[in-house]
Amino acid sequence: MARITASVYTSHVPAIGAAIDLGKTTEPYWQPMFQGYDYSKQWMKDNKPDVIFLVYNDHATAFSLDMIPTFAIGTAAEFIPADEGFGPRPVPKVIGHPDLASHIAHSVIQQDFDLTIVNKMEVDHGLTVPLSLMCGQPDAWPCPVIPFAVNVVQYPVPSGQRCFNLGQAIRKAVESYDEDLNVHIWGTGGMSHQLQGARAGLINRAWDNAWLDQLIADPATCAKTPHIDYVREAGSEGVELVMWLIARGAMQDIAGDPGSIRVKNRFYHVPASNTAVGHLILQDV
Repeated sequence: MARITASVYTSHVPAIGAAIDLGKTTEPYWQPMFQGYDYSKQWMKDNKPDVIFLVYNDHATAFSLDMIPTFAIGTAAEFIPADEGFGPRPVPKVIGHPDLASHIAHSVIQQDFDLTIVNKMEVDHGLTVPLSLMCGQPDAWPCPVIPFAVNVVQYPVPSGQRCFNLGQAIRKAVESYDEDLNVHIWGTGGMSHQLQGARAGLINRAWDNAWLDQLIADPATCAKTPHIDYVREAGSEGVELVMWLIARGAMQDIAGDPGSIRVKNRFYHVPASNTAVGHLILQDV
């Protein structure tokens, strides 16, 4: 059967992609942030998955305000990097895994989660920046990727509990797939940041790190964090962190084997274009 063996969590700040694309990663402003991913890049090479299930949010590229799915799974054979106003990022196209994606869609919908099935869409920095942080700038990404877009832009957005439960349903779906595949699930977005209004530029180090502590040690309680807490403590865009709960819900220790995961890397850095950058790798023992 297929299995989820690790989860990766990371911010997906668009300026990070620009810094990579423009060769600014060794500049004094950016170097400390990129150094936090040095271990992760090697870990990725040493623990290469067969498929990545990547949870992110679209930034009005694949979906506009005319149509906003709460949860959308990409089932296409490939996904082209989107033009977000400055041309597409100079990164490889994303190769999908239609068979596994379709299987997950069928299984998760049968578990009473309504998914939007997307057979054609472009992918923006929400998906390509995490790939660049973990994989560098290769000629091709190291494995197929299943994009999974979550609406955290236009209210109402899904609760942390809903996302956490969805992660458990995704794990069940993956484990019911017949082919022997090593799958990683990634949760992206966040951490604390606000891009507009009187609190633009808000960063809350203490809250971010306390939330990370709880995500690791007590995710069931973390999932109960209400939206107002994210907005008040982590800014209007801090609610993106509910996407991390999808990945956390898919891990083995949640499925009844406490102590079965290890923290392989944890990193936190500010600022990166008015955003707190968080990063975490959890791996099954």
